[in-house]
Amino acid sequence: MGRAMLRWLIGGWRIVLFGMLVLSLSFSPATYQRDNRHAIAYQIVLGTTANLVWFSVLTALASLILIRIVVVTALSYGLSKYALEMVVRVLVLELIPLTAALFVALRRTLPDGVELAEMRARGELESLQRQGIDPIRREFFPRAVAGVFSVLMLAAVSCVLSLILAYLSIYGFTHWALAGYTRVVGQIFNPAVSMIFLLKTLFFSLAVSLIPMASSLYDTRSTQLHSRSKAANELAAMVRLFFVILLIEIASLMGNYY
Repeated sequence: MGRAMLRWLIGGWRIVLFGMLVLSLSFSPATYQRDNRHAIAYQIVLGTTANLVWFSVLTALASLILIRIVVVTALSYGLSKYALEMVVRVLVLELIPLTAALFVALRRTLPDGVELAEMRARGELESLQRQGIDPIRREFFPRAVAGVFSVLMLAAVSCVLSLILAYLSIYGFTHWALAGYTRVVGQIFNPAVSMIFLLKTLFFSLAVSLIPMASSLYDTRSTQLHSRSKAANELAAMVRLFFVILLIEIASLMGNYY
């Protein structure tokens, strides 16, 4: 157990180091040279466009179902005036950022981490280094930036879409209730709640992006492709990612409701 705890601590420290490395690269002019700019743009477009459509459709369907359930339940208990607040708090504040982070992790960043580990095993990263190309700038940094951007974009678009669907589901196609609707939403998103919401979404995006990349950079150096130890490292990265997401969600709940 002591060795397992030590490995977890070392893994956490490596994630922090990788995050500091990505932060320093983001302020370096050499990171945005022509070839690197093309790689960053390619990864952002690749990681966002395909996921945005599917996630928006799934979020719209889930939002309509959840909104209907909340509205019908509130009406049955005579609490219809609290239906909108319940929808916004449960759906927009809590569920959408969490599902956006998990969606990007499963669809993009975890597969990217596996791909980078395979590139390392095949010697492609060392080949780039021999050509005078920094593999972290060319391969790791673009994928990390794309993961952060994807989570933020998916969460922003889905939150706006869910707010629109909530208004249409509760009030219908009329503009007369718009003033009361914006007042209720504004009361929910006070400065403290808005800051917690933004920080939670940002930390979700950082966790989803940095943990798989850091694991592929550090944890797979001494493992062989298709080996049992490599599979264990990938599983450990996934468990570490979900654990960090859970901690962030718990912290946001405590900040909002305690």
